[in-house]
Amino acid sequence: MSPIGSITVSPQTAAQAYGRTESGAGAPAGADFGAVMSRALGQAVATGQNADAQAATALAGGGNVTDVVTAVAQANLTLQTAVALRDRVVQAYQTIMNMPI
Repeated sequence: MSPIGSITVSPQTAAQAYGRTESGAGAPAGADFGAVMSRALGQAVATGQNADAQAATALAGGGNVTDVVTAVAQANLTLQTAVALRDRVVQAYQTIMNMPI
């Protein structure tokens, strides 16, 4: 097993990355949190539907087993990510609701 190299980040690089984040670089123009979440949810549903289609094709006697396993693993990872995100949103909501006024 090879050792993992260290990562060196200069202050200038960090400031540039922060500036890109602050300016919304990489996000579509006019994208808000709801639109980003809606798009992510749509992609998660599409991943699950792809896994279902791959499994149905394999059950019908066609397709490749490797493709089925890959699609199901991607769907599983997507579901785990969605559940973790939901848990964080619920936790943030509960934290906000417990703040004193």
